[in-house]
This record gives sequence, structure tokens and C-alpha cells, in this order.
Amino acid sequence: MSEVNVTFQPESVSMEALAHLGEGHIAYVKQISSEDVPGLFPQAPKIAPGLKLFALHAADGTPIMLTDSREAAIANAWSNELQAVSVH
Repeated sequence: MSEVNVTFQPESVSMEALAHLGEGHIAYVKQISSEDVPGLFPQAPKIAPGLKLFALHAADGTPIMLTDSREAAIANAWSNELQAVSVH
């Protein structure tokens, strides 16, 4: 067997291609504080400050759902046939 080395060259990928990477296939889970909710989910009811929550986002950053459980966010991704990844 021969070994193949592949080097990622960011300049060879357009910004548009990066923006659509994973679209419709990948979502990410990010822990947020309740103070961040109004900016991400303006339609959400007022939430007490100081809470740790989890937001599920589409690959392009569009917020999909908000929950108090990482597991619920991942389950929602799976139910929508999305592969969930975590962002720290």
C-alpha cells in the first residue's frame, strides 16, 4: 500500500464554499448562557439569568433550537437527520 498525504490549503476553498460546507447534513451544539438567548432566539420567552443552556445551530450558524440539555439538542439533530458536532 502507498501512503497518501493530503494538505488542506485554505486559499483553494472559496468563502462561498466554506459557507455551504455541511449544509443540510451537519449541525453543531454550543453551550450558551441564558443572557445570550435574546440575540440568538429573539422569539424565546424571557429566561432567568445565569442559566447554562444548549443551542443547536445549522452548519451555517442559523439557530435551530434551544434546550437545557445537550442530549436533547443532539436528539433533535438526529431526528432531523443531521450529524451533531460540539463547539467549545
